[in-house]
Amino acid sequence: MNINSVLADEFSIKPWQVENTVALIDDGNTIPFIARYRKEATGSLDDSLLRNLAERLEYLRSLEEQKEKIRAAITAQEKMTEEIENAIESAKTLTEIEDIYRPYRPKRKTRASVAKEKGLEPLAVKIYEQGGENPNELAEQFVSDEVETAQDAIQGAKDIIAELISDDAVGRKQLRYVCRNHGFISVTPAAEDLGVYENYRDYSEPVTKIPNHRILAVNRAEKEGVLRVSLDMDKIYGSSVLTGLHVKGGGACSALVREAAEDAYSRLVFPSIEREIRNELTERASTDSIAVFAKNTAELLMQPPVKGKVTIGLDPGYRTGCKVAVVDETGKVLDTAVIYCAPPHNKIDEAKEIIKNLVKKHNVKMFAIGNGTASHETEVFAAEVIKELDCGITYMVVSEAGASVYSASKLAAEEFPQFDVSLRSAVSIARRLQDPLAELVKIDPQAIGVGQYQHDMPKKELSEALDGVVEACVNSVGVDLNTASPSLLLRVAGITSAIAKNIAAYREENGSFKTREELKKVPKLGAKTFEQCAGFLRILNGENVLDNTAVHPESYNVAEKLLKICGISDSDVKSGRISLLKETTETEGTAALAARLNVGEPTLVDIISEISKPGRDPRDELPQPLLRTDVMGIEDLSAGMELKGTVRNVIDFGAFVDIGVHQDGLVHISQITNRFIKHPSDVLKVGDIVTVWVLSVDVPKKRISLTMKKPKD
Repeated sequence: MNINSVLADEFSIKPWQVENTVALIDDGNTIPFIARYRKEATGSLDDSLLRNLAERLEYLRSLEEQKEKIRAAITAQEKMTEEIENAIESAKTLTEIEDIYRPYRPKRKTRASVAKEKGLEPLAVKIYEQGGENPNELAEQFVSDEVETAQDAIQGAKDIIAELISDDAVGRKQLRYVCRNHGFISVTPAAEDLGVYENYRDYSEPVTKIPNHRILAVNRAEKEGVLRVSLDMDKIYGSSVLTGLHVKGGGACSALVREAAEDAYSRLVFPSIEREIRNELTERASTDSIAVFAKNTAELLMQPPVKGKVTIGLDPGYRTGCKVAVVDETGKVLDTAVIYCAPPHNKIDEAKEIIKNLVKKHNVKMFAIGNGTASHETEVFAAEVIKELDCGITYMVVSEAGASVYSASKLAAEEFPQFDVSLRSAVSIARRLQDPLAELVKIDPQAIGVGQYQHDMPKKELSEALDGVVEACVNSVGVDLNTASPSLLLRVAGITSAIAKNIAAYREENGSFKTREELKKVPKLGAKTFEQCAGFLRILNGENVLDNTAVHPESYNVAEKLLKICGISDSDVKSGRISLLKETTETEGTAALAARLNVGEPTLVDIISEISKPGRDPRDELPQPLLRTDVMGIEDLSAGMELKGTVRNVIDFGAFVDIGVHQDGLVHISQITNRFIKHPSDVLKVGDIVTVWVLSVDVPKKRISLTMKKPKD
C-alpha cells in the first residue's frame, strides 16, 4: 500500500502536500507549528485537517505493520498462497486483516478442535465436498473408542465444518454487510422502573438510522442494568448468506453442510458480528460525540476575555456560605471573604455590607457568579447589591464545571497555598470571566462539561482530541511569555512540563524576558523546541516589536526588509502608523513582494497581518459576553416571552441556552431554524448570543423549552 497516495485520495489533497506534511510530522514538528509556519510546504492545510491526517497516517502505518505480522505468521505455518497474499494486500481495515488471519490463528479448545483430536477432520472434508456418498456409511469408518457411533462422528464433522464456515472471510464480510443494512437495534426492559430511559421501553430502530445520541443512551442504560440491548436480524435471511456460499446441491452431505452453516450462523458468526456492529456503532457515536465535545470546548476556550475590570468571584454555597475573591485586571488576588447570603443563615444585610465595602475599596466593575449549588439565591443577592450601588456594575453567571477539580489539585495548592479549596474556586470563577482560556487550561478538558455522555467516551481518544483542541486554541491566541502560568506555557507547541517550569523559574530569577532570543538561555530549551514554540510566545513592550507578534524569528529578516521597503519604523508599528504598508502591498501586490523578498506568499501575507496588528488577540473580534444587571426566576417565564441568551452547550439533538434563570433552556434541533440541518452545530456554537422565545415551562421538573423561530404575529 502506498500510504501517501491513500492519504491524498482520502483527504482530496495533492500528493506533494501529503509528502511534505508526512516528512514534517516525521521530523518531530508539532501540528500548530506546521499549520502556522510551514504553509508553503503543506499548501496552507489547516490545523484540523493536519490533525486528522496525522491520526490517519498512524492508523495506516499500524495496518501495514499488522499485515506484515500476519504474513509472517501464515508463512511460518507454510500455508501462504497467492490468494491469501492478494487478500492481505488489498485489505483496508484491521477488521479485514483479522478475518483473513482467523483460520490460522491458534485457537483455544473448541468443539471443532476436540473433533479434530478424535481424527474426524477427514470425514468433515469428505462431507464438505458434498459428493454423492452416503454420510452414514462414511461415518461408520470413523467409529472408535473415542467416537462411539456414526452419529457422533457426523456431529463432530459438522462441528469442524461449522468452524470452517465461521472462519471464512468472504462469508463474514457479506453477513456483516447484511446485518449493517437490514439489522435492528432492539431494546427491552431489564427492570421495572426505567427512570430517565422510559422512552426506550420496547424500542427498536434500524442500524442504518439510529442516531448517535441514542446509541450512547442505550449503551449507558445497558451498563446500568436497566435495559437489554441486542442486534436483531431475521435468522432465515442471515443464515441464507452462509448456506448460499457453502451448500452445493441437495444430497445428504449437502443437508449436513446446511445444518453446519445454520449452526455456524447462530453459535459462532452472528454473535461475533453482533459484537462487531455494536462496537462499530459505539465507536461511530463516540467519535461523533468527541468531535462535538471538542468543537464546544474550542468555542468555550475562545470566548472573548472581559479585560481591564476588577472582578469579584462568587462561589455560592448554603451551609458553608458563599466564598468571595476579588481579583485585579490581571487576575491577581486582592482580597477574600465569606458571606452568608442564602439559607440557612440568610445574613443578607451583613453580606451586602461586606460586598459593598469590597466594591468601593477595590473599584470593582464586575461580578462572576458560579452556577452550582445556591447559584440562584446568590444571583438574586448580587442583583440587589448592584441595584443598590447603582454604579454600572454588571454580572455574569459562569460555569463551575471543573472548578472543584482544579481547586483540589496540586496545581491550585502550588498557586494558592494560603487559601482553602473553596476560596481557590472563587478565584477561578472570577478569572474564568476575565480570561477563559488562561484559566480553563488548568483544568482537565474532560471536566469542562460542554458535551454529552463524555464520561462514557474512550478515555484515550477523548483526552487526545481535547488536548489537541486546547493546544490549537492556546497557540492561535498566543501566550504572554512574561505572565503566563506554567499550565498555559505547557500548552504551547513544543514545550514540555519541565521546560514550562524552567521558563517560570528563569523568569523568577532573571526578571522579565526582553527578547525571544533570551529563551535560548532557559535550561533544556534547545534549538528544536525554540523553533516550535517561539512564534507562539509574545513579549509586550520588548526590545523588538516583532516579539509581540506571531511573526516567527526565522522570518524577522523578511519582516525587517518589508518595513524598510515601506519606510516604516518600529515606533510606527507600535503606534499603528502603518498606512504605507497597506499602500505598498496594494500597489506592488503580495505575489510580487514575496518574490522580491524571496519568501512564500502565504508567509508574507501572515507577516503583513501581524505587523498591522501587533499583540492582536483573535478573541477580541468575537461578540462580547452577555453581561446582566437584573435576575429572573423560572417562575417569571411564560410562553411567547422573547429573551436574549447565551449558548452554553451544543449536542446532537439541540442546544442549551442560558437565558438568565438558574436553569438553561433547551432549543430542540427542530426549533433552531426553518431549514433542514444535520446537526445543531451547523448553525450554533458555544458562546453565541441568540434571541429565543419561550415555548413552554415546567416549573416542577425545571424544564424550559425554547425556540429560535420567531412566532408569527
